Formats: sequence, structure tokens, C-alpha cells
Amino acid sequence: MISQTIADFITLAIASGGWMEMDRVYLQNRILGMIGETEFEEAEIRSSPKPSTPLMDELVETAKKNHVVGDSLSEQEIFAAQLMDFLTPPPSVVNAFFAQYYAKDPKKATDYFYDLCKTNDYVKTRAIAKNIDFPVETEYGTLEITINLSKPEKDPKQIALEKNTAQANYPQCPLCMENEGYKGRANFPARTNHRIIRMNLDGESWGFQYSPYAYYNEHCIVLSEEHRPMEITKQTFDRLLKIIEVLPHYFMGSNADLPIVGGSILSHDHYQGGRHTFAMDQAPIEFSFSFKKFPDVTAGIVKWPMSVIRLQSKNKAELARAAHEVFAKWAVYSDEPLDISAYSQDGTLHHTVTPIARKKEDFFEMDIVLRDNNVSKEHPDGIFHPHQDVQHIKKENIGLIEVMGLAILPPRLKTELEEVEKYLLDEENKMVSYHKEWADSIKMNHQLTKENVNEVVQKELGQVFKRVLEDAGVFKRDEQGRTGFERFINYLNSN
Repeated sequence: MISQTIADFITLAIASGGWMEMDRVYLQNRILGMIGETEFEEAEIRSSPKPSTPLMDELVETAKKNHVVGDSLSEQEIFAAQLMDFLTPPPSVVNAFFAQYYAKDPKKATDYFYDLCKTNDYVKTRAIAKNIDFPVETEYGTLEITINLSKPEKDPKQIALEKNTAQANYPQCPLCMENEGYKGRANFPARTNHRIIRMNLDGESWGFQYSPYAYYNEHCIVLSEEHRPMEITKQTFDRLLKIIEVLPHYFMGSNADLPIVGGSILSHDHYQGGRHTFAMDQAPIEFSFSFKKFPDVTAGIVKWPMSVIRLQSKNKAELARAAHEVFAKWAVYSDEPLDISAYSQDGTLHHTVTPIARKKEDFFEMDIVLRDNNVSKEHPDGIFHPHQDVQHIKKENIGLIEVMGLAILPPRLKTELEEVEKYLLDEENKMVSYHKEWADSIKMNHQLTKENVNEVVQKELGQVFKRVLEDAGVFKRDEQGRTGFERFINYLNSN
């Protein structure tokens, strides 16, 4: 009975803190009108036996039946977000609740906000659950592999709608503050149920939100109020350390700010963080060195497939200065025998970093991953980018999340790997040709059965991802690379 669904949905809306019991009839009539119903039958006021998302599904289905919502994905998402807005207090109230919880414990504040974003379906927990996830043991620790299936594929109706929808410049991008409460359109996501926590970072206004399609626990984004390009500067390190001081149970990092080695959205200054421990976090220091200019900072090279310097100090300001020194020295450093060039002949800059900050007891910690976006005839996609022999698995940019050891692999691999498994078992298959060399090497090195083929393919996929990270490392993990890294450390300590 749809009236009972409405009554249960309203009970959850009131529990969210944005409404009072006095508002029940008002909400009842609002929802009736939205879904195309005209009468409300008697319903029990009770604790809802269902969570919010199944109730939302029932309301959307009723709206579709009553022809107030069309069949396209965007129409349904826009309508669903408008429904879930009833379960979401206004921004001022959400920020007030966050502040109240924060005064008791920062974890309680983020717990409140994250639970709200899951309950109101801003964080797409059901879609995220479709991802294929598994760990793979390597000499660098346990790498995490994710085949990303969370974002729904567009159907022909959706594609046609997007084609016929006028282009607009508002909001300017998916990370702008103006997304909060935005209805959405065929070619831009629905954000009616979206909320942003306001943050002041050294006098600048920033926002804190969660990612709708999270790749790990409490995957959050801290974004500038101003729509401006990403840029690594001294302020980047100051801000990252300030954020983990405010949210000490989270890590916080920045994508690099150059093409090829940067993230997917370079047009809006932002950072990413969350409550997750990555393999890189646990990777040990394999070579310690003293940082002459910064005696309060301990430093070392991390045992990791990419080239990582770890800095640690109780002095936040000193650590930020040391991190910027690493960045500034790397920005102009070249080692031609290792194909490392800071500039092109036309003066184009090729060096930047991917910094990651975290708090460990009384210490602030900063991992600085050295990045280089040069290309060559041999490696036209990037010298320090996944090389062509592994691009059958991964050819996209290696961003912040993957740097730390979590692979985000394309959805095509779900069906492609099923065909690889059939090939490995000598069954009829439709394996694409670019997997053949890899599949043949697996065949040569394993005794394969129906019982173990999936496990073997997963392990071999993890080994490919390890290679992807090694390709992205500027100082390779061989004698020549180690000697080169030591040369850079010596340069770092020079005047």
C-alpha cells in the first residue's frame, strides 16, 4: 500500500532532524502530489521496517506508473533526489548538527554526516556494492583491486536526452559549491539531496563532502569555494596538514596538477581523503636520510613501486616547509640518463608531486610521490605512465587513489576477464585479442582448473597493477634507479 510507504518515508524524514511531527500532513501531501496520487488511505505511524532506499524505489515506481516521471535514467535520478531531499535537513541545519557533534568528537561529526549521506542516497551504497573488489599480495604489501561497476551505463534514451539538452555553464563543474541542492539535468547529475560542510582553511572558504561513488570507506572531497584550476603550491601542504589536524582520523591527499599524472578533474582545486588504510600507508622506510634544513623532520624513501619520500614531524609548520622544499627541488631536477627531464626545450614544466598527509599519534606525516609527465617516441602516452604492454588492463591516468595501492579498473574488464578464463580453460570464448599475450603467459605458468582459474586471474591482475605502479615510478627499483634516487636526495640537501 503506497500510503503506508509514504507514512514510513515521512517517519524517516522527521528522524533526520529537518522536520517535526507537526509537519507530517504537509509532507504527506507534498509526496502525494509528487508521485501523482490524490488520496491518502489510513496508515500506521511506526518505525519503518525498511531502510530509505527501498521506500524511495516504491515511490519512484508509483510516479512512473502515474506518468509523472519518464523512463530515462536522468529523469528518475532527478526525481529520486528530490524525494531524498525530504530526508536531508537544509545546509544550515546539517552544518549546525556537524558542529555540535564535532564539539564532542571529530569522529562523531563525520559519522553523522556520512550516515546522512548514505541514508539519503547521495552516497550510492547499492551501486558501489556492484563493484568487484579483491586483495592481491605482493612484495609491497596487499594491493587492492577494484573493477568499477558502480556508475550505471547510459541507455539509448538517456544518450538521446543528453544530445538534445542545451549546454549550460551552471554549475561550472561537478565540484562547485553551486551543486548543493541543484536539480540536475539530462547531462548533469541530480544534486537536490547534496550537502556540503563549510570549512575555513587559513581564512579561505572550503567545502567538505562525500563522493557519491566512493572507492573506499568514507571517501571524501575537500573543495575550494572558488572554481579555479588545481595547483600544487606551498599552500597545498599547509592545507593538507590543517585538514588532518581538524579531522585526525582521516588521511588527505592531492592529485598531481599536470596532465597524464593528474586526476580526472584538474579544473577545480580540491583534495581527497577518507577513513581507509592503504598499502602505501603501511609500507616501511627502506632508506632513511637527514634533512639538513629541517632538523625536526625525519625523512626516508618508502619501499613502494613508485618513488615516494616520507616526511614526519610533530611540528606541522616545519613539515609543510620541508614538503614544499621537496616539491620545489623536484620541479627543476633532471637526470637525463634516467629519462628524467624537468623542462621541455620550450620551457614546459613536467615535474610535480602527489602529496598525502595523515596523522599518526602525535606526529604529522606526509608522503610525497614524485611525478613526471614527459612523453617519448617509445612511450607516447607517458614515460612514467602505464606502458603499452599493460594497457590492456589499465591505460588511464594513475591518480591519487591508485598511487596509494588501490586499482580503479574499467568496467569492461568484468566481461573481458570472464572470456579470458574461458580461453585459459580451452573453452569456446570471445576473448579480445589484446589480452592474448597476457593470457598465454598465464597458461604457461599455471596448472589451471575450473576451481582455481578465477583466483589465478585475480592474482595475475594484481601483478599487472603492480607493474602499472612500477611504470609510473620515476626512479626504478633496480640498482640504477636506487643510485638515481640517492643522487636526488643529495641534491635535496644541497644549498
